[in-house]
Amino acid sequence: MPIYKAPVNDTLFILNDVLSLERYNNLPGFADATGDMLEAIAGEAAKLAEEVLFPVNLSGDQEGCRRNDDATVVTPKGFGEAYDLYRQGGWIGLAVPEEFGGQGLPYVLHTAVGEYMSSANMALTMYPGLTQGAIAAILVHGSDEQKAAYLPKMVEGTWTGTMNLTEPHCGTDLGLLRTKAVPQADGSYKISGQKIFISAGEHDMSENIVHLVLARIEGAPEGTKGISLFIVPKYVLKDDGTPGERNTVSCGAIEHKMGIHGNATCVMNYDEAKGFLIGTENKGLNAMFVMMNEARLGVGLQGLSIAEVAYQNAANYARERLQGRSLSGVKNPDGKADPLIVHPDIRRALMTIKAWTEGGRAFTLWTALKSDIAHRSADETERQSADDILGLMTPILKGVLTDKGFDHAVMAQQVFGGHGYIEEHGMSQYVRDARIAMIYEGANGIQALDLVGRKLGMNGGRAVMALFKEIGDFCEENRGDEKLAPFTKALKKGLNDLQAGTMWFMQNAMAKPDNAGAGSTDYMHLFGLVVIGYMWAKIAKAAEEGLANGAGEREDFLKNKLITAKFFMERLMPETGLRKTRIEAGADTTMELAAEAF
Repeated sequence: MPIYKAPVNDTLFILNDVLSLERYNNLPGFADATGDMLEAIAGEAAKLAEEVLFPVNLSGDQEGCRRNDDATVVTPKGFGEAYDLYRQGGWIGLAVPEEFGGQGLPYVLHTAVGEYMSSANMALTMYPGLTQGAIAAILVHGSDEQKAAYLPKMVEGTWTGTMNLTEPHCGTDLGLLRTKAVPQADGSYKISGQKIFISAGEHDMSENIVHLVLARIEGAPEGTKGISLFIVPKYVLKDDGTPGERNTVSCGAIEHKMGIHGNATCVMNYDEAKGFLIGTENKGLNAMFVMMNEARLGVGLQGLSIAEVAYQNAANYARERLQGRSLSGVKNPDGKADPLIVHPDIRRALMTIKAWTEGGRAFTLWTALKSDIAHRSADETERQSADDILGLMTPILKGVLTDKGFDHAVMAQQVFGGHGYIEEHGMSQYVRDARIAMIYEGANGIQALDLVGRKLGMNGGRAVMALFKEIGDFCEENRGDEKLAPFTKALKKGLNDLQAGTMWFMQNAMAKPDNAGAGSTDYMHLFGLVVIGYMWAKIAKAAEEGLANGAGEREDFLKNKLITAKFFMERLMPETGLRKTRIEAGADTTMELAAEAF
């Protein structure tokens, strides 16, 4: 059976030692996030993840969701009770403003504990996760009346939320959508159409479901310029704000899919359902992107989360499973074989996953902190700078961490050999669940194109130049520290490769856009390597400072950080050169074959 232990000590180390969260006490909500408070919240989140969500993960995968003839959906046994405990704990509103029933704590803390929940049960955590995204969109674009009507119950978790974009004939190209909205005399709209791949579209765990639906108002322009966003509740609210009559929106089917079986991924049918415009007519994508960007960060976190739990199981198996003898001599003389953990290739796999997940955790929390600064700082320059980096990092975090999350789930499965391929050990589920994260909220190829085609040149390249300067300054400031030399030298080499790849695009992609398209995925991963390398250099600096100041009980923990940091720099960071070489190969060979030759 699978195991899971929330990495609380690692989280607290990143928040306290690497990011120095106490430096941000001037931001709203941060003064309450003291060291003791962080430890208490992380501990309670770990307890919920380990003792409530995790025990129904495997069974939820095996049972899946069931659609009844009346179009209602039943979630797996134990999901309702687990969700209710999650809801009662106030976890949905952790970072939501207090005026709507939230706790107003930092988003970075919400992100930290969100990792535990997704590792423990990704399918179940998606229900409140989508609700949090819908809350974000309503907070930014909803009217005062809409906020008052929907947010308190959604923050409480009594009502849940969804995001309805995709249709059978259009995925990423939302300009093709056909769902229509017809204005009514009372100010509402009749929404008609079909949406597919709608996670948490119908279920039995909340009193109401608040659908955010993209549709085209009759007479609106074609393409993305004519799309509006609507609130379409499962139950239309009565005058007193309580759920009233059943709206004409229903689950037509549950998608038969590879993983996340515990989440009801629905085909949703809208038959003149009553909807309410959110935001401005024909500006629906602007409103939806608030939810989508938050979702992309959440999906990146899913990639990290699945890699973490898969790694924990692989490491545990490698310590216990006896197989063969060590190349350097017997390590287990009392047994007929040595444990798998003594073999260099097994360690290569485990160290690779460990280095990516621990560096990825720092990357995720660093990015979440940028979101807090962008939304909470009173300093306009500070807000702009943080928002620039947040926008630049979003496609990288989503694309790189989900690509690697799947790769590392497979790598962890491989440690088990044949036992990883059967369902008993749970590794198959992690591989299957991790696969979707590379696809939804914009497939990773789209993330790479967004990075190269939009984010690099935005505001004259202000964000990317600022980040290059920040990393370069870090290397220069620590150049004289011999203990940090293995980290800063490798980081500077990676940064040079990234800058060279960026310059190549500037010189070769404007006149020939296919060059950008052909190299975009390699560029995204090159960028991810450098940013996570930057995180590891910061981790190494914090670890060295901790050891110099007297680590006490943390001595082994900090020394292990330095070993893992060195592994990343020696074994993983050199891939930046490979990625740069691929980028500079251009698009000629990629685009040369005729379509019929494939």
